[in-house]
This record gives sequence, C-alpha cells and structure tokens, in this order.
Amino acid sequence: MSQVPDAVSQGLGRYSIGEKLRTLRLRKSMGLVELSRHTGLSAALLSKLERGKLFPTLPTLLRIAMVYSVGLDYFFTDERKRRVVSVVRKEDRVRFPERPGTQEVPYLFECLDYKATERKMSVFVAEFQDIAPEKLRPHQHSGVELLYLLKGTLTMKIGSEEFNLEAEDAIYFDSAVQHSYRRQGQKPCTGVIVTVP
Repeated sequence: MSQVPDAVSQGLGRYSIGEKLRTLRLRKSMGLVELSRHTGLSAALLSKLERGKLFPTLPTLLRIAMVYSVGLDYFFTDERKRRVVSVVRKEDRVRFPERPGTQEVPYLFECLDYKATERKMSVFVAEFQDIAPEKLRPHQHSGVELLYLLKGTLTMKIGSEEFNLEAEDAIYFDSAVQHSYRRQGQKPCTGVIVTVP
C-alpha cells in the first residue's frame, strides 16, 4: 500500500476500486469498524482505500472480497464495460421455447435482461400457448416468482390450487412449489415473469 507512480495510479483509477469497496459495504449495511473486525484491517486504512487515497495489495483486496463473497474479477471489470444499465431493444430479443426440443410447449419467452451483469433476478416476456391440460408438465425452481398478465386469460396451477388470471392481474408465489401455466381460449395471452433465486 505504498505510493504508486502517476501512470499506474491513473491505470488503476479507471477501475474505481475504492467506489466498488464502498458500494459493497453499504449494500451489506456494514460500518467501517465492523468491516475492520471481519478483515483484521484498521478502519482508517479501509477508509483510505474507499476514498481512493491508497490502492490495496491483492492479498488485502482478497481479504475484503471474501467478506462480501465476490471474486477479485469484480474489482477489475472496467466500469465503462460493466452493464449497470442495460437496454434490450424489442428487435434484439430472441424468442425461445420453454422446453427446447419438445413438440408442445406451454409458453415461448423472450429474455428482457440478458445484457445485464450481476443480475439479482431474471425477467422475461412469456407468450402462452394453447396446450391440452394432460400435456402440461409442472415445474419448480428455487426462489420466488411474480407474473403480471398483460393480455389474455391464464390458469395457473400452484401445488394443488388453481388460479384464474385476467389481463392486468398479478400473482406472486414461492416457485419451489410445482407450478404450470395454461392459456384459456384462443386469444393471445402474454405476461411478464420475474424470478428471483
């Protein structure tokens, strides 16, 4: 943590390591003293690192990274290349079947957040298909899910219960419980699905 030449300082500066350290600490609602206890580094040193007054050595950075459960690569991603803000244009989206390689699928989906890095959720538009009830295959995944129906009528089966949804209805549920989607009628039926692991 000694003084570094200007050229090296400028090269490191573009990675905004201090800003990233501070952001991680605030996300954990952790004070400098608490972080000091976890890392064995003084609160004064941690403050200088966050303010960009000093650059950490790799062992020091690794010690801090372990507290936040991030890899060293988190700190060396060029801020200009990080997808903190991600715009996915309609014409750039690709449509996928819910289960590739099968004849009948309950829905087709388009990912709305595929360009973003460090995603905390997955969001997609689903177009529900007309499928016979006996062909439905319930599925489950960890986390929670929210579905907002944009248009059409949909029946959702969650566990042993059925829920009928109309346009502009929303449903939130524990997605570890088996669930399936079934379009009602011939009219188009689409919704936005958000899953959080």
